[in-house]
Amino acid sequence: MKKSLKIIIGSLLILFILILLGVITNNLSSFDNIIYKFFISFRCSFLDKYFKFITSFGNTNMIIIVLGLFVLIFRDKKALVLTISTFSSVSINSIIKHIIRRKRPSVIHLVKQGGFSFPSGHTMIAVCLYGYLLYLVNKKIKNKILKRILSIILVIFILSIGISRIYVGVHFASDVLAGYLLGLVVLILVIHYTNKYLKGEN
Repeated sequence: MKKSLKIIIGSLLILFILILLGVITNNLSSFDNIIYKFFISFRCSFLDKYFKFITSFGNTNMIIIVLGLFVLIFRDKKALVLTISTFSSVSINSIIKHIIRRKRPSVIHLVKQGGFSFPSGHTMIAVCLYGYLLYLVNKKIKNKILKRILSIILVIFILSIGISRIYVGVHFASDVLAGYLLGLVVLILVIHYTNKYLKGEN
């Protein structure tokens, strides 16, 4: 692994640990409240529907549908890597959630959500699943205009999923930030090692 890649991963992990310590010591409560109040200040019928729809793309059923379609369409190593990336995210998230056991925000929830809060599983999945699709778009598509359009759409989509978790009231901002950081670590590692060991189609 290149030194630059190690520095990036190390930096992401350090930031994640700092957020984790902030959560454990309850030093991020003011930050979380400020961000939550900011986002819910924009609540309206249109945004309620939009974020409820967007947040569903991190649900189990939607993940299975997206992975299933990808496998049926491509039937190659790219589908395998996408599956590895997604389920690595789910497994790591579940382990950390049960270790930290942070309760979800005690606010009005626009969607039903059980389990623990830290880190955001939907956000990690957004990075690992749709982030890998973003990687493929930039690697495989030659048309610059199409590549740029699809890249912008996917970036907005990934960011919207994270924001949606705060907006619908089921996650703290620190959960979402931690989800992005840890998701990026998983995605980078999956891309690096699958490119190394699964030659030719990644």
